[in-house]
Amino acid sequence: MSDLRKHAQEVIRIEAAAIAEMADRLDENFDMAVEAILNCNGRVILAGMGKSGLIGRKITATFNSTGISSFFLHPAEALHGDLGLMQPDDILMLISKSGRLGESATLIAAARRLGVSIIFLGGTMESDLAERADIVLDCSVEREACPNNLVPTSSSTAALVMGDALAMALLKARDFGPNDFADLHPGGSIGQRLLKRVCEFHHTDQALPLVKPDATVQEMILEMTSKRLGCVLMVNDQGGVGGIFTDGDLRRLVEKGGEFYKLTAAEVMRPAPKSIPHDALIDRALAVMEQHSITQLATVDQKGKLVGVIHLHDILKSKLV
Repeated sequence: MSDLRKHAQEVIRIEAAAIAEMADRLDENFDMAVEAILNCNGRVILAGMGKSGLIGRKITATFNSTGISSFFLHPAEALHGDLGLMQPDDILMLISKSGRLGESATLIAAARRLGVSIIFLGGTMESDLAERADIVLDCSVEREACPNNLVPTSSSTAALVMGDALAMALLKARDFGPNDFADLHPGGSIGQRLLKRVCEFHHTDQALPLVKPDATVQEMILEMTSKRLGCVLMVNDQGGVGGIFTDGDLRRLVEKGGEFYKLTAAEVMRPAPKSIPHDALIDRALAVMEQHSITQLATVDQKGKLVGVIHLHDILKSKLV
């Protein structure tokens, strides 16, 4: 292994250790921060300079994507008019490794004037910012991954992870689920999977590969080939899914040998195949397919009657995965 690769591995181990140590230091201040944000009637304002500012922007994006209204306020820009963005119901979250006041002094003064609570994500607990904050979250690290212990590496990672921990704790406290996520991400593939329904992709009516119980394997193959879905289905007396026969079942039948062409659908079909409501979300259909390692899924109505069949390829072609 090259020396550079060994050094890179050491960097990863140092940062991982810093995160693990931070987890052990979580205390009631974390609970207080979560409670404050839950009860906030305004926005969560993230602020920080340099690398801390970049971390603040990422935390802002995570908060917004999980339903916590947030924005990033650059401390230097705040000195030239952006302080007007801060409102009495907001929360100010400052990020800094050193904890020095610097440009944040004006932000803190404005926050105190408006009665805005201050949360500090800091790398130095005995600092000016820690003393002036209402809630302090310890993001300190033993050392940076930089060999000179100068470049913010472990410290910026620690602040980022603390932001993620807050966001996920808030998500759990608010019971923020997949449908809520989809509402905020309608344009992305994940959001589309959580919004699109099976009925938008399944094959029905004349495109549905159906055979009768007395159909021979040869007839089943012809139906499977013509409908190009890699399976045929059989309906039971109640109109539900009586059985399924896939191209995989056919291969296994061929491997056994014998005069399998004369066998009937009732003899070779797998009974009670997996099915899903036709109005279920695509994400649920994908989960069922993955869980059972299948590529076709029968779709049924509210009474359990067969409506159609959806194939994994239909979802893949839609670019939702």
